[in-house]
Amino acid sequence: MRIKIYQINSDRDEYRVKFRNLSDTMVCQQSSEIDSAIYDRVFMGDVDCENMEDVYRMFNTEGHRLHQGHSLSVSDIVEVEKGSYSVFQFCDSIGFQGVHFKPEQAQVQENLIRVLVVEPGRPPYESEIPNTLEGQQRAVEGRIEYLYNEDQTIFVINEENKINDSEGNRRIEGDVICGCFFVAGDQGEDLCSLTEEQMQKYAEKFAQPEEIPREEIEDHIGFTLYPW
Repeated sequence: MRIKIYQINSDRDEYRVKFRNLSDTMVCQQSSEIDSAIYDRVFMGDVDCENMEDVYRMFNTEGHRLHQGHSLSVSDIVEVEKGSYSVFQFCDSIGFQGVHFKPEQAQVQENLIRVLVVEPGRPPYESEIPNTLEGQQRAVEGRIEYLYNEDQTIFVINEENKINDSEGNRRIEGDVICGCFFVAGDQGEDLCSLTEEQMQKYAEKFAQPEEIPREEIEDHIGFTLYPW
């Protein structure tokens, strides 16, 4: 499922509806519509879920390394992309309720960059991460290593990706990458968001998941990656 998650920003919550159920929210706001402008977008990406119950379990109990908010709770909005349109689900006291929501009115947290996330066994997807060392480490689940390309992009990988029992992910220039990694823009001293052209280029390059046996991974321990 491709989803986005929105959570109320307390600084803009005039009627104090954060963590209130849908009926209480309508009463407090004296409106039959959700106030989209009090929400922040805290996650976007593709998740291995089949329904809203799976989404709730992942973001309330298990957690997701790219999630920038609190655990999924009452008053949160989940946008589910369905091809050319989206549906919006309000996390209620029990289950979810469909609501009308205007995502263009929600705000995005500062210091986020658009990246392409590549996970083992799955097609890549666009997401956002904080442009900080901690944010980068969370995205690859460990200490980071930068692999610089000639087109002003960077592969950011876990530097211990071959020895921490991570699943094989993609083959690159005769070597292999294990575990999750992401592609970001390179602006010299810092990372930056990918351009649309760069996003498309690497989405196509890594479109097909690859099966990489453990024996092949062990054969490449100690090799040096040469990005292109």
